[in-house]
Amino acid sequence: MVDKTPQYPGGDEARIKFLSDNIKYPEEAKKLGIQGKVFMTILIKADGTVANVKVHHGIGGGCDEEAIRIIKMMPKWSPAILNGKPVDYQLTFPIKFILPTDAAKNPDKVIGH
Repeated sequence: MVDKTPQYPGGDEARIKFLSDNIKYPEEAKKLGIQGKVFMTILIKADGTVANVKVHHGIGGGCDEEAIRIIKMMPKWSPAILNGKPVDYQLTFPIKFILPTDAAKNPDKVIGH
């Protein structure tokens, strides 16, 4: 347990916007109709850098590789705090891939987290 969990710069809305603005839907996934959530495990280091980017549960079709690519592009986070000091912290979260035709039918569902 930490006193404060890591925070993406600008908060969750900024993180979702970053993902939506930068993810490129893989062509293979489009052709095969693959969509869903890629669950990522990452380490936010005490200095805020993102490290140890891994796919915890993937969906294939190039989506797993795209999720890794986009996570590695992220800027530094505010690190987790324990007893007043920054510490390493592991996070697991999903990156959602929804085919553009399905996103048009459901405008509230976009590519992102």
